Amino acid sequence: MNMTQDAASATKKQVLMMGTCLCDAFYADAAKATVQVLEHLGVEVIYPEDQTCCGQPAFNAGDWKSSRKVARHAMEVFQGDLPIIIPSGSCAAMQQHGNPLQFENEEDLPEIEAMGRRTFELADYIVHELGITTWPGSFNAHIAFHHSCHTRGTGTREAATTLLNSIEGIQLVEYGQKEQCCGFGGTFCVTFPNISGKMGTLKLDHLLDNQPDYLVSADLSCMMHLGGLAEKQGRPIEYRHIAQILLASLKGVDVA
Repeated sequence: MNMTQDAASATKKQVLMMGTCLCDAFYADAAKATVQVLEHLGVEVIYPEDQTCCGQPAFNAGDWKSSRKVARHAMEVFQGDLPIIIPSGSCAAMQQHGNPLQFENEEDLPEIEAMGRRTFELADYIVHELGITTWPGSFNAHIAFHHSCHTRGTGTREAATTLLNSIEGIQLVEYGQKEQCCGFGGTFCVTFPNISGKMGTLKLDHLLDNQPDYLVSADLSCMMHLGGLAEKQGRPIEYRHIAQILLASLKGVDVA
């Protein structure tokens, strides 16, 4: 399927977008790039303004009473049948797997499961729902793609590497211990900062071995953690959300 056909098949589709806490607080450009990428494909993006969070921080901290409250609010805000697109593999995985786990003894489990089934991380949606496996444009860069822990068992990893590999000029660089955690782990980095920092430093050691131009992921939390460590250690690296790379390919220039 070529790009012209792909874009045509996506025309007139509508999606709901969950912007995530990190996009809201720190990385608005990644959210904007997500919208622009979807609109390039002819997808209309609806952004409910009363959205808050997926509930993962409280969930990871063990406060499931609070995280269920947040999830129920999300269920109300994102009600309906439209796909929910999230520029975060971690938040998408929370909707798909974490919420059903914490609601397994709750009467609204069916509604929570239904919301999870129509939730997708951006690259996963583009490849596995829209059927787009090649991306137009070009972007000359050596990229180290970070496979975040929460994207294990989801369609994000395959989808993201498929799209990146299809872009003219991009070369994905290999690095050691690719499957290892970056050390962020949400509240883990706050509860165990020394362990988290050492895990992140080890990950950076491997990532920087082949001197990539960019560190890219579908999770900004990992990028924030690794980028912060790299800057603090005097070896900064440019990092981008995958939506920013897809947009950069369309424009032919970096879009940080």
